[in-house]
Amino acid sequence: MEKTISYTTKNTYVTLNTITQKTKNVWFVFHGIGYLSKYFIKHFESLNSEENYIVAPQAPSKYYLKDEYKYVGASWLTKENTSTEIDNVITYVDTVFETEKIPAHLNLILFGFSQGVSVVARWVAQRKIHCKKLILYAGGIPNELTEKDFEHLDFNTTEVKVIYGESDEYLNTVRLKSEKVKVDSLFKGNAEIEMFSGGHEIKPEIIKSLI
Repeated sequence: MEKTISYTTKNTYVTLNTITQKTKNVWFVFHGIGYLSKYFIKHFESLNSEENYIVAPQAPSKYYLKDEYKYVGASWLTKENTSTEIDNVITYVDTVFETEKIPAHLNLILFGFSQGVSVVARWVAQRKIHCKKLILYAGGIPNELTEKDFEHLDFNTTEVKVIYGESDEYLNTVRLKSEKVKVDSLFKGNAEIEMFSGGHEIKPEIIKSLI
């Protein structure tokens, strides 16, 4: 018989730059499967350090990449006990957000890459998070989310951008078509879809263009 217990655990997250009077934007960036946040955050080093403060939460499940037992990656969720793991992840992100105490006057930018798209989308939906920009990059939006989950967003003040690579190996033509239909429905036609020449990768020039 499988049983469930509740206990206290710890996890890390990393930040880049410092909030000062010159800060304009606070980014919460969610990495994809196989990343560690301390490496993922490097994709945002090209942003103006005085105006942008970056927070990169860390997926809790670590594992060795390949068979060398040398490099470590992490995953947010799997198909095992998914609903419980979603609750755990959302609670963790809540704690990071509360700990950071982001000043209300700053622009909140939420960015998910690959598997990180599912995390940020669920967090926004479940906690009714308001943000300046919601950027979903090279990932799929969870199927359980509906249009009602995003009704709290005011599309006059929140920009939603969905970004895909034209040759992304994880998003074939059929799935890409399905994702575009989903995006249109969830965000009532208010999301901008951007395609770029490339695969399942983060391009520095795209990051810079998001400001």
